Order: sequence, then structure tokens, then C-alpha cells
Amino acid sequence: MKDPVEDQVKSRSALQKPKDHRRRDRRRRSQCKQEKLQETGLDTQLVSSACKSLVFPARPGYGQLGTKCLVKANHFLADISASDLSHYNVKITPEVTSRKTSKAIIAELVRLHRNTDLGMRLPVYDGGRNLYTAGLLPFAFKEFTILLSKDDEGTGSTREKEFEVVIKFAARVSMHQLRELLSGKQVDTPQEALTVIDIVLRELATQSYVSIGRFLYSPNLRKPQQLGGGLESWRGFYQSIRPTQMGLSLNIDMSSMAFIEPLPVIDFVAQILGKDVLSKPLSDADRVKIKKALRGVKVEVTHRGSFRRKYRITGLTSQPTRELSFPVDEKMNMKSVVDYFQEMYGYTIIYSHLPCLQVGSQKKVNYLPMEACKIVGGQRYTKGLNEKQITSLLKVSCQRPREQETDILQTIHETDYEYNPYAKEFGISIDSKLASVEARVLPAPWLKYHETGREKEYLPQVGQWNMMNKKVINGSTVRYWACINFSRSIQESIARGFCQQLVQMCQISGMEFSLDPVIPIYSARPDLVKKALKYVHSAVLDKLSGKELELLIAILPDNNGSLYGDLKRICETDLGLISQCCLTKHVFKINRQYLANVALKINVKMGGRNTVLLDALSWRIPLVSDIPTIIFGADVTHPESGEDPCPSIAAVVASQDWPEVTKYAGLVCAQPHREELIQDLFKCWKNPHHGIVYGGMIRELLLSFKKATGQKPLRIIFYRDGVSEGQFYQVLLHELDAIRKACASLEPSYQPPVTFVVVQKRHHTRLFSNNHDDRNSTDKSGNILPGTVVDSKICHPTEFDFYLCSHAGIQGTSRPAHYHVLWDENNFTADEIQSLTNNLCYTYARCTRSVSVVPPAYYAHLAAYRARFYMEPNVHEIAKARGGRSKDESVRPLPALKEKVKNVMFYC
Repeated sequence: MKDPVEDQVKSRSALQKPKDHRRRDRRRRSQCKQEKLQETGLDTQLVSSACKSLVFPARPGYGQLGTKCLVKANHFLADISASDLSHYNVKITPEVTSRKTSKAIIAELVRLHRNTDLGMRLPVYDGGRNLYTAGLLPFAFKEFTILLSKDDEGTGSTREKEFEVVIKFAARVSMHQLRELLSGKQVDTPQEALTVIDIVLRELATQSYVSIGRFLYSPNLRKPQQLGGGLESWRGFYQSIRPTQMGLSLNIDMSSMAFIEPLPVIDFVAQILGKDVLSKPLSDADRVKIKKALRGVKVEVTHRGSFRRKYRITGLTSQPTRELSFPVDEKMNMKSVVDYFQEMYGYTIIYSHLPCLQVGSQKKVNYLPMEACKIVGGQRYTKGLNEKQITSLLKVSCQRPREQETDILQTIHETDYEYNPYAKEFGISIDSKLASVEARVLPAPWLKYHETGREKEYLPQVGQWNMMNKKVINGSTVRYWACINFSRSIQESIARGFCQQLVQMCQISGMEFSLDPVIPIYSARPDLVKKALKYVHSAVLDKLSGKELELLIAILPDNNGSLYGDLKRICETDLGLISQCCLTKHVFKINRQYLANVALKINVKMGGRNTVLLDALSWRIPLVSDIPTIIFGADVTHPESGEDPCPSIAAVVASQDWPEVTKYAGLVCAQPHREELIQDLFKCWKNPHHGIVYGGMIRELLLSFKKATGQKPLRIIFYRDGVSEGQFYQVLLHELDAIRKACASLEPSYQPPVTFVVVQKRHHTRLFSNNHDDRNSTDKSGNILPGTVVDSKICHPTEFDFYLCSHAGIQGTSRPAHYHVLWDENNFTADEIQSLTNNLCYTYARCTRSVSVVPPAYYAHLAAYRARFYMEPNVHEIAKARGGRSKDESVRPLPALKEKVKNVMFYC
């Protein structure tokens, strides 16, 4: 099929002429930046001092493009005292490992000595080694003796314990640098000053809320909602102080978290197992499930009236209570648990068929009957939630923008900073109104579809459109395809009918697609996935005399366990097959919108293009259309907390077409557990036969770009997802250096200018319409309009960042993406990078919607998620058996992607 790009006859040089002067300026600034980069020693050795000399680019001005509007942000202006603060070191003896206990000791010290030794000062304490005051204490060094009543969670006893506390002056915490930053001077962020203010504003709340990181939860904010399985959701809020253009800002956002319901243990067990446990004995599988759920949970006894001693569960007995006995003296005289409770407490154990809870240490185990224990409230659930619980939690936490805004204002009102004694002591006041911010709504880009469709060009409305009357701009060809049905509930005739409808939809969408599969639909058992795939692969090879299968359609059960991952691993790393999986529920209930979306996915997996920006085809995208430009996306996904020893997965994708920038090839690699820096961007090693050999993901993608386009990229735009603010310098130093080295490995003088942009979704800024009743300023869900961009007031005081809500809301409150430009040798203006990012969001291949994150970053996330299935099934178990691995230990590499797979968008 003819590529529409061939029909473009506009002269690129003609379009470039008016911009020559600007380009020369850009190049001059770019050269200065490259010299500066070499001065930091990036090309030779990465040193921590480089962090100090590396300065993120200053904001080049504000964007002007788009329709101006006002939005509200969940930021509250904070006013602080100008005077410096004092920092003291705290040492508690004997050493305390629990922050809760440390805080209780210092709280007792303040209660006893505030009016005397502390000179009326009200300090704040971080629970570790740091104590801060609003002025100097009357001493530089002092020792205190504090008596504290403390619960022993092993024995359940309460006893008084004596602690020695030494408070010693450490330093003054200067507010000067913070004032400089807020006035717009380019200085390092004064992290210590911000940390102190954060501690001050949290101090009172932590006394009545459950504190988890920067979040504070309480059952009193809203009635806890049951999630099933003995869990409930608590409402809470996130709180963080941030330097912004309007001054210091307190960012408040709502949150929900799963907590263990404070139920009698027997009721909790019945909920976990989903059955009555009062009459029937437990199976071994039940016992394992209970032990896993209860280990580490704190309970209180209920058989001693008002005396509620607390214990932490360490295990579960393998025998029922009625068979348990223990030695009562040194002569090893035994007594049964049933008799002991009867004689000691006059308590008759009713459910003696149930096991006992084990509390205390391995040396001295205590037995507690389940029926005599109740779970202590306020315990966060740290293990994985099942699908039903996740759905329930999302339902509870999903709020429309109007409700979310109301809850945030309610939280500010209830937190009442005006009368907070700690805020008063440190001279901090918080505005009670949401920040009003100037924003702009960027225009949607025109999209180009195929000339044979009724609608050849289309302007999306409010971030969404459909494929009616349109054909994909470059339809792929599928001649040889097959279908495997792994679902027992789908008969062959239904599977055949579904495949026919899917093929028709692909044809309507503009693809060339053979009507019939190469071999009849093959039915297989889910546990024999490898055998089924190899059979179909070889059967097609035989029938086509050596020609290979191009596409496999797989029908899977709705709940398919490891089947999906196994199928993708075998297809993509063993057989070199492109596959499209469809769930049983979609096969039974055929929906045209679903078929249209699947057709879009198949087209890009087979090497086609769905749509292209009209500006790309007419060479009108600033800093993309003028010279060959490659756009990268990169992400690292880490294992969930339950999979602790598993490796992290890094993925890098890169555009393989220019000027269209819509096709992205992807590469993946495993790296040490929780390692955020991408290790395999560039590699070089000595080969005994070939000398020094170069490799790595950047190099490979640059080479494949040249192979696909016939040109080497003369500009690099790199969107990096998933980096927290604390890692900005580290990631930039390591990954920019890798990009440089990858380029130089192709040609020593090859150093295309790089723009490095971090994409963040895990932040807590929310934007609301200035008037929720104004239908012109919101989408159907009540959220701000797609294309809304903010680069003032709530953004960084000096650096080049912006918030962009590029998508239409579906449910809940939209979260804008936060883009932070960490390096920019291409000298983008604010309008150029903002409109490029927004326009790219309309080119996402898997649906006809503008997406919330720039597609290369989204694709990298999808590729990294896919690669987790490539780890052999027993890798998790081996890693766990080893008890984790150190970061330096080598990670087993992922099986390599087949050539046929890695050059197309297989991860879609």
C-alpha cells in the first residue's frame, strides 16, 4: 500500500528558511550545553560532584498557545517565619527501633520539661535522631531520664522502662536559601528546611491519625467501607510542602487505604476462608491461608474483662486447641490449654476444634485460643489484595472532581492549621482556599487517515473519536493466521463466528486480511499451552511448505492464571509469533467497539500505522520535522512488595519512522531488584576475537532507526517515566551519559542534541474547573478539558516543568501528567514542548482517545510489564529461596526477543 508520505511534495527547505536565525541561536546554546556536560566529566567517570555542577534548565518563558482559562489546584499557600530554626541531635539509650516508641519518649520529655528545661519551646521530632525548635533551647547539651510504660508484644505485659535521652545542638537550619528559591533565584532546593516545615505541619495530625509515609488515615474522616476478606478501607489524606512560583505551597490530596477490620479473630478467619468455621475442622490448606493472613497482626485478649493485653501473632498451631498442652513447671508437668484457661480465668473454650494463635518468641511460645482474641484497630494491610478487593477499594476511592474538591477543603478545615500549636510555634500559616491558577487549553491536532475512507482527516473533539468512516493510514497485510481456543466454554462454531467478525472489522478498518485461517481452529487445554503453540506453528509450516504463521489469535478463559503470560513468553521469545489474545466474555458478547479496538492493536502489531498527525506529514512539527528526529520512551517497573527478591524490568522504546513518529520498536532487560537507573542503555565489553564490542538498548534502537528510515537521527527527545524527584540528578547523569556513549560508539563525532524529559504520574496535584457548573469548561465526567496545561504558579519556581491533562476523564478525578525538562540541548520553547507532548498523546495506537501520558512513555511501561512474563516461572521461587539478592549480584538475563517481534509494536 502506498505510504501517504510519498505524496508530500512540499519543500522542507522552504519551510525551514524563516527559522534559520532561531536555529543558529539554538545551535550556539546547544554547543555551550555540550561543553558544560563534558566539563562535568560525564564522558569519562560519573562522580557525585557532577550533581553539584549540573544545573537543570531554567524555564525559557511561559507558554502562550491555547485558550486561556482559570482552574483551581489542590495547593494551599503557606506563609513562613523569616527566622532560622535550630536542629538538635537526639540519642535514646537503650536504643529504640520503633518510631512510635521514640516519639512517645520525646512526647513525655516535652510534657515534663517544656516549661522548665526546654525554656517554653515546643519542639518537633522526626521519630529518629532529629529534633527541631523555632529558636535556641537554653542549653547546647543535656541529658534527661524518662520513664515510659511500654507494652511487650511477646508476653503481652505492660511494664515501666527507663530511657536516657541526650539532646545536643547540631546546627542552625537556614531559611535564606528557601527564600532565595521562592524569589526566583536558581539555587539548590533547600531540602532540610522543607523537611522541617513538613514535620511541623504533620506533628499534631500524627497524634490522632495513622501515619503511613506522607499519608495520614483515620476511621473518623469517613465511615470505613468493607472490602471483603476481613478488610476495610479507611479514608485519609496526603500532605506535602512544595516550593512553587506562588511561594511555599501545601499540597493536600485525598486517599483510601486497606486496613484490617478490628473483628474477633474467628470472624476474621471466617471472612478469609469464606465459610463457617465454628462447626467444621480446618483443612491443611485453610490453616496455611489463615497463617499467612494473620502473621504479624496485633491482637488483644477478650477473656479477661477490661484487661486487654496486646500480642503480635507469630504463627498458628498445627493441632487443634483440644490437643494442645504445655509444661507448667521445670519438672515438665503438662497441662492442657483447655484446662489452663478454665482454671486460671474461669473461661470455657467452646471451639476447641480450631487451632490456637501462637504469640511470643520461638523459645517461649504462648498459645491463645482464637475465640479469646480480637484484632487491634488501625493496622494497615500490607499483603496483596485480590481482584474483588481492588475493585471495591477503587469504587470507594473514585470521586468526581466536585466531591474530591469538597473533601480536600473539608480536610483543610478539620486540620485547622490556624489553631495548630506547632504551626503557631514555628510561625507557619496556611491559606484555607484552593490556589486559583491560570491555565490554557491546547488545541487538538488534526489526524490523517487513509485516502480511501470517507473521513480522510479528522479533528478530535474533547479527546475522543471513533473509526466510523475512517480507514487506518497504513493497513498491514495478514495472509496466514490461525486461532487456538483455550476456553472450554466456547464451542468451535462460536469461535469461528467471532474470528469471522474480527477479520471483517480488520478489513473494514483498512487492512488486507485473509478470510480463512491456514488450519481449522484448534482447541487446547490451558495447561498444555506450549504443546498447542508448537503444534499449530509446525502444522502451518507444513501446510505452507515452510512459510511462517503471521498472526495467532488466542481465545482465553476469563480467569486464566499464568496462561496469558506463558503464551506471550513462548510466542515472543521462542517461536517469533505475533499474537492477539481475546477473553471468553468478549467472544460470547461481540461488541463492535471492542472489535474495532482489537483491529487497531492487530494493525500495529503487524507493522501498520493507525493514524498520523497531519502536521507530521506536512513537515510542520517544530523541532521534529526539520531534521531526522528520534523519540525515545523509557520506564523501569519494579516487582510488587510481595515479590521482593525478583528483578526489576527496564524497557526502552524508540520511534522508527520519520517524519510520522508513530511506530515504536521496543527492547527490554532485567536488572537488579529495585534498581531505578537503566543498566543496559549502553554496554561495551572485550571480545577475544573482535576487540571492544559495543551494544545496549540505545545503540540498537539508533541502528534500527537508520535501517528503517535510511538516515541517522540528528535530534534525540527522551521521555523518561517513573523517576521520583529525589532521583532526578542520578538518573540524568547515568542515562544521559549512556546516550552520549551509544552515539559516540557509532561515530566518534556523532553527538545529536538531546532533550531529556521526566514524566511523572505518581504525584498529588489535581486540577479542578473554576466553575463545576460551566459545561464549556469541563468534559462529560466533570473534569477539566483535555489539553489543559499549567506552567505557572504551582510549578517549580525556576525550572522547566509543566502539568498537562491530555486526556478526557472517564470516572473519578483526572490526574494531569507532570513533565519536567532535565536537559535541553534542542532549546525548546514552552509552547513547542507542550504542544508536541499534547499532540503525541493523540497518536496512541491502542484506542481512539487522547491518552494521559505521552505514548512513548506509555509504550515503555507496556513493554516492561510484558517482559515480566518472560521470566521463567520458577525464577520467583528460586529468588525467594535464596532469601533475596544483593544489588551487585548478577541478574539472570531475560530470553531474547525474536527479530520478527522486536521491530514491531508487539507490546500493544
